[in-house]
Amino acid sequence: MKGLRRRMAWGTAGLLAMIVFTPAAGQVKTIQIKGSDTMVNLGQAWAEVFNKRHPNVNIAVTGGGSGTGITALLNGSCDIAESSRLLEAKEIEKAKAKGIVPTEFKVALDGIAVVVHPKNPLGKLTIDQLREIFMGNITDWKTLGGPKKAIVILSREFNSGTHIFFKEHVIRRGNPKGPEEFSPAALLMPSSQAIADEVANNENAIGYYGMGYISARQKVVAVAVEAKSPYVIPALESVRANTYPISRPLYLYTNGKPQGVIKDFVDFAFSPEGQDIVRKMDFVPIK
Repeated sequence: MKGLRRRMAWGTAGLLAMIVFTPAAGQVKTIQIKGSDTMVNLGQAWAEVFNKRHPNVNIAVTGGGSGTGITALLNGSCDIAESSRLLEAKEIEKAKAKGIVPTEFKVALDGIAVVVHPKNPLGKLTIDQLREIFMGNITDWKTLGGPKKAIVILSREFNSGTHIFFKEHVIRRGNPKGPEEFSPAALLMPSSQAIADEVANNENAIGYYGMGYISARQKVVAVAVEAKSPYVIPALESVRANTYPISRPLYLYTNGKPQGVIKDFVDFAFSPEGQDIVRKMDFVPIK
């Protein structure tokens, strides 16, 4: 399970995750998939198996963030956008102006894992404590019962759906229009894999990413809504039951009702085999 994901982890710092599956000789059909860094490994895994079933289809899967994928869909430069968030109002208006009809498919569920270095003694945090850390109001691990060392905050970049979801649901306490922001001292990382790598090598770091990136190189922190609530780890059961407090859906978007090989790919994502890949990539199947 973890091995499959690690073998396909292309989202290294400073690089867009991309893989291209080239068809056999004959009539060539192409699918361009762009977007969510959280979902890029899942998209690659789907594409690899789908290509074996449809050897005449050329599939390119590129990461870069949910915003990148949605922009590409609205610009007509991709067939499918992977997104870890819903479209924003301004994106919907832009789509209307361009005659684009974004069609949404909820294909999986995810829990945003909060991670620290394995040597960090901290094992649990409340939502309010996370909020204070990532806003820069708590700056030393000693305040939370750890060593007297400055906290290094890691966040995804602004075009990341994970960044937006974490800001709205943790920092802004569920109010998308709230004024609260990440600390100016937060280091903005280009990918989830970059956060995973930095946390694995920095004993003072704290970051977040989709649960598909969880590995033994980082320590997952249990999260509670408040101090008297249960502290929960992101896992298939807790995300499906909605008991993990930082859970979310994952989406595919197409322009209008998908046709031809685009429809075949979306149908495959919902098929038993496609949903089994969701599970193997450490996300939560929608079916």
